[in-house]
Amino acid sequence: MAIVKTFFYLLIYPGVLFLFVYALFCEWFDRKAYARLQNRRGPLHTGKAGILQPLADYIKLFSKEEIIPEKADKIMFTLLPVFGLAIVLTSAMYLPIWNYSTTKIGFNSFPGDIIVLIYLLSLPTIILFLAGWHSTNFFSEIGGVRVVTMFFGYEIPLLLSVLSPAILAGSWRLSVIAQFFQSNPGLLIVNIIGFFIALIALQAKLERTPFDIPHAETEIVGGTFAEYTGRNLAFFRLMTDIELIVGSGLIATVFLGGFPGGVVSSFIWFIIKTLFVIFLLSVMKSAFSRLRIDQMVKLSWYILAPLGIFQILITLLVKGVIR
Repeated sequence: MAIVKTFFYLLIYPGVLFLFVYALFCEWFDRKAYARLQNRRGPLHTGKAGILQPLADYIKLFSKEEIIPEKADKIMFTLLPVFGLAIVLTSAMYLPIWNYSTTKIGFNSFPGDIIVLIYLLSLPTIILFLAGWHSTNFFSEIGGVRVVTMFFGYEIPLLLSVLSPAILAGSWRLSVIAQFFQSNPGLLIVNIIGFFIALIALQAKLERTPFDIPHAETEIVGGTFAEYTGRNLAFFRLMTDIELIVGSGLIATVFLGGFPGGVVSSFIWFIIKTLFVIFLLSVMKSAFSRLRIDQMVKLSWYILAPLGIFQILITLLVKGVIR
């Protein structure tokens, strides 16, 4: 039975099949919400209310020819999208979505798993940099450099904001952090500053407007993805969609009390809370125009990082009071 549960966890829920289906749905939800916020209708004709449009886009990409630049490193150019997708799929396995036992400890849960999850979420950035660099295209290389420049901006604020709830809960284990705030929901307000810092940092990590600097079509014609077509581009898109789910799940776990209950109720809470986070990201995407790379770095180091430190100080003060 344990082997069956393991395979179900890895392949069905919350494994590869669920992540692929939910990634398609989240992309549709994001596009639809973004369109409505701009007084547009968004995807409309493919499936009911256009819900099958992301699937149609992936089918189209997989059916297109793969073109590899003559001077590109062909092995790295082809393998990097696969590595990136494998990394985000692995990171999803550490979200405490489904609890097997009455102890409410996640299947892959262990002390320090929050650090491992943050580490895994940082690797796709390196993948994108290498993809742009090995494309040997001038615009791709510029996009890759921008990816790394942004990485040194948003990563520290993201880490500071996510570790604040961990400090308050007294654990580096995602399951324990979620349980702590389920038992003490009033303390969620303590980390409100960190919540918004994490939202902004996640938006930058996903390179969504206003942080779509590495692939700005009007400036560097796609940047990192300028030379990618067909299946390889589809893998990168799917990597980003699943990274959106994992990042939203991480924020929901540490700032919104996780996903309480058994398999069914935790599934429902996971959908509700991740869609709430994605909706907030869509609002941010529609409310702001693209920043320059220097403005993004200044925002991270002059505003987000100090606020992250301030959030930790507040957390330490509250922890000292309630101890």
